[in-house]
Amino acid sequence: MTAPAAFSQYPSNARAHGQPAHLLPATLTPLITSWLAEDTPSLDYGGFVVGSGAATAKLLGKSQGIVAGIPFFTEVFKQLDCTVEWHVREGQEIKAVTECATVSGEIRKILLGERVALNCLARCSGIATKTASMVRLIREAGYKGVLAGTRKTTPGFRLVEKYGILVGGADGHRYDLSSMVMLKDNHISSCADTSRLLNGASTESDVTSQAITNAVRTAKSAAGFSLKVEVECQSFGEAKTAVEAGADVVMLDNFEPADMRRTAKRLKEEVKGPGGGGFLIEVSGGLTEENVREFVCDELDVISTSSIHQGVKHVDFSLKVVRQ
Repeated sequence: MTAPAAFSQYPSNARAHGQPAHLLPATLTPLITSWLAEDTPSLDYGGFVVGSGAATAKLLGKSQGIVAGIPFFTEVFKQLDCTVEWHVREGQEIKAVTECATVSGEIRKILLGERVALNCLARCSGIATKTASMVRLIREAGYKGVLAGTRKTTPGFRLVEKYGILVGGADGHRYDLSSMVMLKDNHISSCADTSRLLNGASTESDVTSQAITNAVRTAKSAAGFSLKVEVECQSFGEAKTAVEAGADVVMLDNFEPADMRRTAKRLKEEVKGPGGGGFLIEVSGGLTEENVREFVCDELDVISTSSIHQGVKHVDFSLKVVRQ
């Protein structure tokens, strides 16, 4: 199977080309401050019991998986004046039981950060582990294009979840509503001139086609040259209309595998964008490890799925204080 033309030179994944931690914004610091404030909004009664003596604790990986989230874990303890010495690398696969890091500082501060740090590391590592598994599966099926997550993330925790996807070897997809224009079915239906249906002047298909054209042109007028415009499509006709209107990406949403492969092939063979320009084809909707192989084909540029970050099993970690 050959790589889709649009991605024949696409880098394998971010971790193969640099340190994912270098992507993290300055807002990481106040974000983690807010997590600590949520967990201890007033008095620390447990800290009162243990006091402020010097202590160390061992971070143990208790289940198999990929370690992801080291910068978050480290920053939690940095804000509590503790140090973390890591014995594993970001993205490293571990087995149970692995000693991953040593945390040093005042005992009450280690315990203040324990649960916040572990929750973040366990969730991020679970996402990276699930993502890497899906990447491995589609590569073995011969797919050379992009595996991406979605925007179906936990409010307030998106940075961690998108980071876990990157460590796992996939594409984070758009980060938020401001980083790409995605026109979904509700956008299109909201732009439709339904009065033309009521008076019989147009068919449902014609009204939808005009709504797609108007929506794409309106979006591009505001987004300019620097943001891609993607349109969620339910048929070959809708995708063709979107591309001819100037869409950069068409999403074939909730297609059956055979129908998706036929539609993608027709689009790449028969359709061109304005001025003969190219476009990307994305497939999404209900994709899992159990069925994703059925969708793999040469014409497909992007596979996107929330199954790599929604409801995934965590990697189990614990922090054990070393008795002095």
